[in-house]
Amino acid sequence: MTTTAPLTSTTPDVRAHESLNNGCFCLTLDKDALERALGFEFAGLQLAELVRERCPFVFSARPVFVETSQARLMAEVIDAVESVVALPAYREQVLGAAPSIARLGAAGPRGVFFGYDFHIGKDRLGLIEINTNAGGAMLNAVLARAQRACCSVMDAMAPTLSDVDFFEERIASMFFQEWDLAGRERPLRSVAIVDQVPEQQYLYPEFLLFQRLFEEHGLRTVIVSPTDLTWRGGVLWAGDLAIDLVYNRLTDFYLEEPGSEALREAHIQDGVVLTPNPHAHALYADKRNLALFSDALRMSALGVPDATQKILLEHVPHTEVVMPEDAQRLWEGRRSLFFKPVAGFGSRAAYRGDKLTKRVWGEILAGEYVAQALVTPGERRVNADGAGQTMKFDMRAYTYEGSVMWLAARLYQGQTTNFRTVDGGFAPVYSGPMVSAFSASLPSGVSSDDSGQIGNPICGC
Repeated sequence: MTTTAPLTSTTPDVRAHESLNNGCFCLTLDKDALERALGFEFAGLQLAELVRERCPFVFSARPVFVETSQARLMAEVIDAVESVVALPAYREQVLGAAPSIARLGAAGPRGVFFGYDFHIGKDRLGLIEINTNAGGAMLNAVLARAQRACCSVMDAMAPTLSDVDFFEERIASMFFQEWDLAGRERPLRSVAIVDQVPEQQYLYPEFLLFQRLFEEHGLRTVIVSPTDLTWRGGVLWAGDLAIDLVYNRLTDFYLEEPGSEALREAHIQDGVVLTPNPHAHALYADKRNLALFSDALRMSALGVPDATQKILLEHVPHTEVVMPEDAQRLWEGRRSLFFKPVAGFGSRAAYRGDKLTKRVWGEILAGEYVAQALVTPGERRVNADGAGQTMKFDMRAYTYEGSVMWLAARLYQGQTTNFRTVDGGFAPVYSGPMVSAFSASLPSGVSSDDSGQIGNPICGC
């Protein structure tokens, strides 16, 4: 678990970063540098070309500004969650309600790429969900390599190339550590990146980036669907390759689908190191856990310290499991709620209450859903023309063993993140002490140079 400042109830001063998010229109994405960062060939196709074809709106050209105090507070919230998850009483309660497969692996791998997703509104920071197979980390490393600072002030806030190098090394070492935590004595030799029909996945280019990273570290790597795996002779096979470790990108979180049979058996028999695994999903990513993290009585019953309760109650939006007996109350209060399936992912089947129809409401009542109090997302103006186009954004903290590895933002329009919006996608996070100093002198207006282009009067871009 990462060590941070003592837990507090401090709400960060959001004025500084809001000034920049509303008034800086610098383009920091260097397209030539992005081409170089994606510059390798796969099956006769340049990866950069595949990204343009498959996910043209995955990278935003503008950064999102975040106060250092906000980043610190996110780390404190993560620490608080981790401390609750570590409690034996919490584990007994959560795992007792989960499928039996979730009770395997308690002493093994921790799970790679947890994603803690936050909204930073005008007056509140809220943890809206936790994911245990969060995508986008390698894409954000590529994005960070393609940043062009427009001035020395911006350069002081942007991630450096050494930051990215260190991040990628941590990514690789994380998988080797998972192997060690599983108690394996021989060296790790092979990895399978597993998802349903991976070549059809929107983020398939990221799988290729992971494959290259693993192979650079001496690991034979394949990208396969779970149906490509076989379990025989006490070994998990992908064709003629014996698989040591599976990087699990499946949304079949408890390996219940027929196509996951081989992987499920290999996991049950401890014939493969699976990360993240069902145990991690049950403890962290089941959205019913958010109802516990936002309930003082339940946390008190588990023995959660008052200081930890305080930070969670302030920064985890009130969440409750949707029950038929509460249907009338929830329907009447729906405009201040967001509804999510307990095992949902990627914003699928998630709805803002003010957009609900009676038909969808019936589906929610018939399914397994939670209702979460709305927390306003952050906003980022992306141009200065006319009224200016405004995008929403959320923040994702990629973590391992409770330690924040990287911060990324996701710009979007609509109800949820979608990677389908022009000017949207993953955005680099610019932070540091310069945010406050820079925003203090940022004019409310913009200027144009002799060519008629709109520019930031501070940066001169």
